[in-house]
Amino acid sequence: MKRGHAESPSSSDLPSSSRVKLNPEGDSQFLEDDDNTKNFAREVADHYSRRTNQTLQEREASPIIHLKKLNNWIKSVLIQLYARRDDAVLDLACGKGGDLTKWDKARIGYYVGIDIAEGSIEDCRTRYNGDADHRQRRKNFPARLLCGDCFEIELDKILEDDGPFDICSCQFALHYSWTTETRARRALANVSALLRPGGIFIGTMPDANVIIKKLRQAEGLEIGNSVYGIRFGEEYSQKKFKGRSPFGIKYVFHLEDAVDCPEWIVPFHVFKSLAEEYDLELVLVKNSHEFVHEYMSKPEFGELMRKLGALGDVNQGQSTISADEWEAAYLYLSFVLRKRGESDGAGRRSVQRNKKGKMNISKDDILYISNEV
Repeated sequence: MKRGHAESPSSSDLPSSSRVKLNPEGDSQFLEDDDNTKNFAREVADHYSRRTNQTLQEREASPIIHLKKLNNWIKSVLIQLYARRDDAVLDLACGKGGDLTKWDKARIGYYVGIDIAEGSIEDCRTRYNGDADHRQRRKNFPARLLCGDCFEIELDKILEDDGPFDICSCQFALHYSWTTETRARRALANVSALLRPGGIFIGTMPDANVIIKKLRQAEGLEIGNSVYGIRFGEEYSQKKFKGRSPFGIKYVFHLEDAVDCPEWIVPFHVFKSLAEEYDLELVLVKNSHEFVHEYMSKPEFGELMRKLGALGDVNQGQSTISADEWEAAYLYLSFVLRKRGESDGAGRRSVQRNKKGKMNISKDDILYISNEV
């Protein structure tokens, strides 16, 4: 296996942030118009809606089962490190609710999940209520579910009575906001507006540094192995990316048994600079390889890795993560941001938001919101 990360994810082969000029009003003259942006968002939503919840047997038969377990371990570590008992959680792009059990184990007090894909949010509802077919138990915290584009909608207006939140999470999804500067700003504005001072934003997303480095080392415009593939368009044939246009850098991503849709490069130095404009300060950024090596050395997280079986135990005849899966893991990073300021504790318990949350969510309880809200 390839070990470590050659350079810090916050330094990049992409142009330096000093050459990036961001427009607070958005990027009306960049790559895509509003219709194209909405079409891409719908394409991504339809892709994830078509994917159904897998049974345990189906999941274990996946060609990337160890990569999935590794990613679950990373998310579990982030939640254990930063979530506290009774926290209010905002889960952006919550998908099918794959992290609900992790939040339950953290003993959170309240949960709001939002996702653009109708099929995914319905699966999340089933998972939250408890699904015997998938060995899912009913969760121990009240929750709300919303269906809408959290990178387009001003969520603070809709969730005014639910916040402030103690922790916000966006796992393997924030890069879908990077189609335009407007969407990227809306994503960060939503996080900042809904987090309490001192609140935490955790997430995972593609490591632009690694992807661009691999692209420049490749002969053509495609990189990959037996489990993943990335293809850039001919407009990037020179493999150069303009510093004044850090948004809308699209590629097509394929991951066996998981993803097959367009994604967008997120230059981390630009992300960090943009986040600071919304009072979100960087606490941690680590490529997945670096993350694994650091936190595997801690007994409690090493034991969790053993239980999840992501790396297996060859001494006991268990399979372990393949070299191709390990290379795919290298494509991602984890980050933690903290909202500036100190909490006075007043926002941590809200009677109003407990009225909003349900312990059993019906189909009618899901709030469907449009971009015009």
